[in-house]
Amino acid sequence: MKVYVPRDAAARALGADEVAAAVLREAKARGLDVTLVRNGSRGMVWLEPLVEVETGGKRTGFGPVTAADVAGVLDGTSKKALGPVEELPFFKGQTRLTFARVGLIDPLSLAEYQAHGGLEGLRKALGLTGEAVVKEVTDSGLRGRGGAGFPTGIKWETVRKAPGPQKYVVCNADEGDSGTFADRMLMEGDPFCLIEGMAISGIAVEASKGYIYIRSEYPDAIEVMSAACDIARKEGVLGASVLGSGKAFDMEVRVGAGAYVCGEETSLLNSLEGKRGIVRAKPPLPALQGLFGKPTVVNNVISIASVPVVMAKGAAFYKDFGLGRSRGTIPLQIAGNVKYGGLYETAFGLTLGEIVEKIGGGTHSGRPVKAVQVGGPLGAYLPVAQFDTPFGYEEFDAKGALIGHAGLVVFDDSADMRKMARFAMEFCAIESCGKCTPCRIGAVRGVETIDRIGRGDVVAIPLLTDLCETMKDGSLCALGGFTPFPVMSALRHFPEDFTANAKEAAE
Repeated sequence: MKVYVPRDAAARALGADEVAAAVLREAKARGLDVTLVRNGSRGMVWLEPLVEVETGGKRTGFGPVTAADVAGVLDGTSKKALGPVEELPFFKGQTRLTFARVGLIDPLSLAEYQAHGGLEGLRKALGLTGEAVVKEVTDSGLRGRGGAGFPTGIKWETVRKAPGPQKYVVCNADEGDSGTFADRMLMEGDPFCLIEGMAISGIAVEASKGYIYIRSEYPDAIEVMSAACDIARKEGVLGASVLGSGKAFDMEVRVGAGAYVCGEETSLLNSLEGKRGIVRAKPPLPALQGLFGKPTVVNNVISIASVPVVMAKGAAFYKDFGLGRSRGTIPLQIAGNVKYGGLYETAFGLTLGEIVEKIGGGTHSGRPVKAVQVGGPLGAYLPVAQFDTPFGYEEFDAKGALIGHAGLVVFDDSADMRKMARFAMEFCAIESCGKCTPCRIGAVRGVETIDRIGRGDVVAIPLLTDLCETMKDGSLCALGGFTPFPVMSALRHFPEDFTANAKEAAE
């Protein structure tokens, strides 16, 4: 009998370690031959800890499980039995490509990784020229999953053609947006996938060294990724001759210090170099002068982790999913006041309403949905009137919104959108690196202006609008440039939350 208990951070926060200990105690007391596997999360957070028992090659899920439930789980009498996890409605409707192995395998078993299709993409890439690998990634339509949506292949081609004996690949794992956890889940549940993607990238652009920059608040991800790199190096997946090809690529984990702005690629590069994490002016682009002044690929975790399936299955296979210029799949992270929160990987194209109401099940409170913020703390608030918007880069842009890292935070009708707009400005003021005036000063003035509006001074509303335009056009990076998105969307779609006090004063 195999018993799978997630070691994912969310599952651990909900008692997975205690459940795992109870499994071992109960098995020993009964004299059962039980193999405990600490897997990743299947992504259904409301069912965590989600325990799976495998007997006769079949896995049955139970959840949410407590230590007191373990006896019933092992003898098959638990009322928390869910049946095969793959048949649960939330899971069955997904198209799992990047997250195909997460929750299914032991994250630190390279043998299991290969048994489920791992390293196929890397082996294919080793048999091609760098130009051919980049073309495959370009033809797949893969775009940056970290927020900007820039075509991955174009970035790689720029680095590949850049002159210089030393190039780098940097993975941005500084996942700091509210309502996002896909990077963490991938690193904790399938670290070799990210390592494989990094190696393919390095081979494609002729970079021999890579770095994964992980936020310090992710100790479990840091531990798993570090262990996986050691295993990969020992097994020849990394090193002077990747899989015996004669091509060199190695990588290491670096830990951030907690600054949100280091999620911006140039701030991240400064931090990697041991400097203060502040934004660099562009040009030069990191693709030409990045880490230590050398040509550098900087991609998000999900962007890089999507490359192995692109190489293994082919560009045409991956491009067949999605809509318009948004190709492939996207791991939706559904959070906030929602009934079924978790990770849902699907092709681009579902409407926002389908995601929130059908997949997420509506609000946890049972009250009507008021707004959904998509793309982290710098994302716009979309009202129910825009729930027919298809989930795609251009489609969201047309609504004055952005997909970002595909995190969705749901709010019910009790939310005060003026306060949410104020939070966006306050967040920017606190997290600003201070490099540019529109962000450093503008966010502070933004908080003050929204407070004026909150006291009934509606004359300040045009001032807020003008301030947001200045920040949007004048900031050096997305922190100051995107803060106007949540502020202006809240003001545009929920003006009554801004003018309520003015009406009370008039009365």
